[in-house]
Amino acid sequence: MLSRKTKHLLLKIISMFSVVRGYNIPIIALAQYLSAIFIMAPEKRALQVVLDFNLFIIVIVSSLTIASGYIINNFYDSKKDLINRPNKSQLDRLVSQKTKLQVYFSVNFIVFLLAFFVSFRAVLFFSTYIFLIWFYSHKLKKIVIIGNLTAAFLAVLPFFAILLYYKNLYPQIFAHATFLFLLLLIREMIKDLENIKGDIANDYLTIPVLYGENFSKKIITLLTVSTIIPIYFLVELFEVGYMDIYFYVSMIILIFFLQKLWKSNSKPAYLKLHNILKLLVVSGVFCIVLINPEVLIHGKIVEIIVK
Repeated sequence: MLSRKTKHLLLKIISMFSVVRGYNIPIIALAQYLSAIFIMAPEKRALQVVLDFNLFIIVIVSSLTIASGYIINNFYDSKKDLINRPNKSQLDRLVSQKTKLQVYFSVNFIVFLLAFFVSFRAVLFFSTYIFLIWFYSHKLKKIVIIGNLTAAFLAVLPFFAILLYYKNLYPQIFAHATFLFLLLLIREMIKDLENIKGDIANDYLTIPVLYGENFSKKIITLLTVSTIIPIYFLVELFEVGYMDIYFYVSMIILIFFLQKLWKSNSKPAYLKLHNILKLLVVSGVFCIVLINPEVLIHGKIVEIIVK
């Protein structure tokens, strides 16, 4: 039997895991590696990319930065989460606000030190990233539209760390980034619909709070239709291999998503829409392999062919 002290420690570890959303971070790390292998550095062999020490440090530093971002976001949103996510909030509150701040500053210090192993440019990039996350959590999150745009941008930013490392400016990369950005932006706006009660209680100026749910749905519809643009470029102009299947399926799912959106008017319904978008994003990570599956099997060099 575990002692009371051990049980309390385990609960705190679980609580901190919940705060930093530890289940998301491995997915982001995997996405960075797959992006590096199949999109950012297609001229390199897969094993060469995986064994790149500097890339490994960038992925670790990105993961730690994202974890610290979740901590500071949780710190500022503690009151709102009591309304919007009462069960998760109770678990998160097992770790005190003081402890969260201590872990936050400790993690950021480790990020700063590790980034030096890569380059001074990496230090500047991640220092800026940390500042932007803090500024978003402290100020920008409460500003209508700006908060949504910033949240989506910050979610895509770790991939720009890989982009800067390889200094690769293929147009295909920006088409992928645009599609991902739009999905994340739509998800942020769905979260606003989902969390409207907590936002009103805590003076968050979101689109549903200021202009109503119907207007918010119109914006979401426009953004969803806009995903056709990057999909067109990726499927018709660039070589994405079998990943075109993912984009075609995504279009079908997004049509279904819009139908459900206009029928939704409750938190559980919006949560289902949120999960649909999350599934699209996560499945998109694994489907990067479809660009050229032989790379993982034979370690062959991937070539980008622009039609």
